[in-house]
Amino acid sequence: MKIVYKSVLIAMAPMIALAASGDLHDILVNRVDEGKKAVSIVVGTINANGRAVTAYPSTVDGDSVFEIGSITKVFTSLLLADMVERGEVKLDDPVAKFLPASVKVPSQGPRQITLLDLSMQISGLPRLPSNLKPADPANPYVDYTPQKLYDFLSGYTLTRDIGSKYEYSNLAVGLLGHALALKAGMSYEELLRKRIFEPLGMTSTTVTLTPALQKRLAMGHGADLAPVKNWDFDALAGCGAIRSTANDMLEFLAANLDLTDTPLKAAMHRMRSMQKETGVADLDIAMAWHIWKKYGDTIYWHNGGTYGYRSFTGFDLAKKTGVVVLCNTFHDIDDIGLHWLEPQFTIAKFDAPKPALAVDPKILGTYVGEYRLTPTFSIAITRDENHLYAQATGQPRFEIFASKPNEFFLKVVDAQITFEEGSLTLHQGGRDQKATKVK
Repeated sequence: MKIVYKSVLIAMAPMIALAASGDLHDILVNRVDEGKKAVSIVVGTINANGRAVTAYPSTVDGDSVFEIGSITKVFTSLLLADMVERGEVKLDDPVAKFLPASVKVPSQGPRQITLLDLSMQISGLPRLPSNLKPADPANPYVDYTPQKLYDFLSGYTLTRDIGSKYEYSNLAVGLLGHALALKAGMSYEELLRKRIFEPLGMTSTTVTLTPALQKRLAMGHGADLAPVKNWDFDALAGCGAIRSTANDMLEFLAANLDLTDTPLKAAMHRMRSMQKETGVADLDIAMAWHIWKKYGDTIYWHNGGTYGYRSFTGFDLAKKTGVVVLCNTFHDIDDIGLHWLEPQFTIAKFDAPKPALAVDPKILGTYVGEYRLTPTFSIAITRDENHLYAQATGQPRFEIFASKPNEFFLKVVDAQITFEEGSLTLHQGGRDQKATKVK
């Protein structure tokens, strides 16, 4: 989840307004060729009159396979809604009911964490478990096993009331997917295939790539446009494991827009019927779907991001319009999707990358350390020979580039960092935030 309540270093780029009918091809050319922000992007659009796919460059198309990251959460909650429709579970069932008896799920007296709490991310569980310590940081979820999940749950104490506050949580929805798979007596991937992918005709959507799908995979790239590893999941697959294509995601959008009649229609309606405020202006949460209520519109949407991909999908029921944006680079493309659905959401236009200044490695070494913005949010500055990197709490590491000996900029977002003795100042989104060096 990014946008508005995203962490400080993952923000939207400078914005300009474009017409709703703006040329998608030109937008994609700007991202790929002019701004050097992405390797390739595919956009699928749908309304009552039909569908269209715009892709750039020609190496990708509507059948290219991308990691969709956290959009997986929508599918996990759809599984829940479908199992409720089938009478297999209830929304207010405690998740502990479906886990091994040895697992002690945190609770508050009689109030237990329910399946709905996990779906709407109001369970009180944190964004990530504290024992997520990957052996390979480039593939961070692959070795997070069910036992590690059980160990964390059994040792965790809730810091607030269940249901009292929305907090985006990979842990919560990953746990939900794990519990539903246990209830169904099959793997999470098999459950998705039988209950969602096959009924919707999503033949190129999966968790584990077949050899044929592997040939259509758009290789992932980091913010520096260098190739990166794909992500694999174990216990927390429900939070981000799915790979898909623009054409398959258009099938999914058609079903959500009631443009096609599917066995999942009632479950999709149920997902939207449960809504709660997030604490962010104009933004609510349904079962997994986030809901912008702005400019007179109601837009259901979700986005996703792994180290090599970014994704966005959303729809407007009143206008019968939907969009999916898939990018095989760690570059924010939410604005493309939102602007397509509602022109008053502005869209970024990028200039050519700034040239970087070479800085004496001895000077770079003085900037290395941890800088604290808040008690729970810091920026770690690290150095690798002549390269300097910034890593915010809970985020990937990004290289920063010098415009002056003490002034640096990021290429992945419109943000700058100024170093002073014992502190740094982050300049982003019109704000200057000073962080004190603590180590």
